[in-house]
Amino acid sequence: MKTNDRIAELFSTCKDANRAAFIGYVCACDPDFDTSLEVCRSLIDNGVDILELGVPFSDPLADGLTNQLAAQRALESGCTGEDVFKLVGAIREFSDIPIVFYTYYNLIYSQGIDKYVALAKEVGVDGMLTLDLPPEESTELVQSCQKHGMKNIFIVAPTTPLSRIPVIVKQASGFVYYVSREGVTGVRDDLAGDLDQRVKEIRKHTELPVVVGFGISTPEQVQGVSACSDGVVVGSVLVNCISENLGNRDYILENIGSKSRWLTTGVLEKI
Repeated sequence: MKTNDRIAELFSTCKDANRAAFIGYVCACDPDFDTSLEVCRSLIDNGVDILELGVPFSDPLADGLTNQLAAQRALESGCTGEDVFKLVGAIREFSDIPIVFYTYYNLIYSQGIDKYVALAKEVGVDGMLTLDLPPEESTELVQSCQKHGMKNIFIVAPTTPLSRIPVIVKQASGFVYYVSREGVTGVRDDLAGDLDQRVKEIRKHTELPVVVGFGISTPEQVQGVSACSDGVVVGSVLVNCISENLGNRDYILENIGSKSRWLTTGVLEKI
């Protein structure tokens, strides 16, 4: 298994190919461990460049209903933090794809920050997006991640004051995540009109790749985001492939694979 910086290498590869990275989100262990592993395999086989795994949490405040219910299904299936680590380890048996945890701070803090980061790195996690941790309070986690070679991804939102962007990106590593819409995750019908300008503003303060997520659900939207960013994050529209086919693993895998292939046509058409 490679031990280098998978995230940096991936963005470098995409840059050389003149395209944005396609980042796919699903909740770990939704609807159960075995199905989730095959879902991840299907996404990897069908164009996902970076796998963003939601760590199931009972109070996912940044998530819309689709992802809340995914976390609930995972927890009801008996998923534990140990199972999430086991899932990453199982993925590492067949793939070197960059893996990022989409998580909440209490899940890290309650286990002991350094212990959690070390275990995550050991099983093959490359980065952590800790949604409810502001940069001013992140020193302990950032230092632990630096110690273990883990990337810290921070969010910039449409409501973020311009003066605050340098504070956020100073603590960031791996990439910066721009949330294209106010509110929680979920499918939207259109893109924000000032997207290009907001991404350019972030780029003034960092050389890290800038990815855009929240609400992206069609190849046309993927292409629009690709034109001004280094990566496109798609989540709810993929998670819906699970929720709409519960009880039939074959349908879940077929639909999520075809949906991923359909969406990636957007990044492949970047001009």
